Amino acid sequence: MKIVIAPDSFKESLAAAQVAEAIARGWRAVFPDAECLLRPMADGGEGTVDAVLAAVGGERRTCTVSGPLGTPVEAHWGWLADDTAVIEMAAASGLHQVPPEQRDILRACSAGTGELIRQALDAGAQRIILGLGGSATNDGGAGLLRALGVRLLDSAGQALAPGGAALAQLAEIDLSGLDPRLAQVAVLVAADVDNPLCGPHGASAVFGPQKGASPEQVCLLDAALAHYAARMAAALGTDHSTEPGAGTAGGLGFAARALLGARFRPGIEVVAELCGLADAMQGAALVITGEGRLDAQTLHGKTPLGVARIARAASVPVIALAGSLGEGYQRLYTAGITAAFSLVPGPTTLEQACTDAAGLLQARATDIARLWQAARH
Repeated sequence: MKIVIAPDSFKESLAAAQVAEAIARGWRAVFPDAECLLRPMADGGEGTVDAVLAAVGGERRTCTVSGPLGTPVEAHWGWLADDTAVIEMAAASGLHQVPPEQRDILRACSAGTGELIRQALDAGAQRIILGLGGSATNDGGAGLLRALGVRLLDSAGQALAPGGAALAQLAEIDLSGLDPRLAQVAVLVAADVDNPLCGPHGASAVFGPQKGASPEQVCLLDAALAHYAARMAAALGTDHSTEPGAGTAGGLGFAARALLGARFRPGIEVVAELCGLADAMQGAALVITGEGRLDAQTLHGKTPLGVARIARAASVPVIALAGSLGEGYQRLYTAGITAAFSLVPGPTTLEQACTDAAGLLQARATDIARLWQAARH
């Protein structure tokens, strides 16, 4: 029996490779002779660099950059043989970089991601794959743009403070210092969602609460991003705020569209192609995927949806495992997920669930394998 195990990471708990290994252990407890093909996935968020390097080889590089609240962090990025740089914004500006008690979505800044892009330009990159997802920020990519030479000024001609809230004071955008090397580099954004920048489906409303934003802060940030988008449209002559993916990573997708000339693709498609996922599924009996939470947002380009689409083309059933099943997860059944299961067997804290994730994954995979075994008889 051949099964393909292609999960995403479980944020703030396990890397995708660890998730895949735990599932494989659980499956082999029932089917010790099974051929388990492990294909750790990513959709642009945390783990994208490692997934790409595992698939095609390359060099993992590290450097010190500004974290979401300005404190230095060690961030990694990838360098491929064809002079392609692979950058995941989560490595510099990700939610996991800030302890829960210190998170401040009003001030969180994406400057560190811009500093990673500068590192890639200094290395001579001809192409950049920029993974967006797992952000701590809601600044519309303003920090990234500042790190690349753009000046964002208030009515007194002073530089704005970092963070999304300060964008409400934006009066002038000075593009004259934008790094000219960007014009010679092809930027491909690997995005995990396709939301617009503002409004009820935008960065602040949909993802702000996950980063600690109160209802009042969501309204404040959404208005600030709308003002920022209007100023940017006036400067460029084009409004990019409603384009799919503009709301990705706290609006960093907007900056990538507006000033990096980025082309967008679903991150899971980019990683799946590099990993040869479609070929791996040929002749498989089952695919197991998963992520930390399955809900209606998964339909906007997350890993399980992408895996399910590829599996459907190969006529292979898909089971999804998740730390929790949120509102609307049943909609995934019409998108190619055969069945979905939560890991948690009963009431528990998020901290405990994260701590026990590997054991819970293994146990649930064993349960599913036993059910699979019974169905075959």
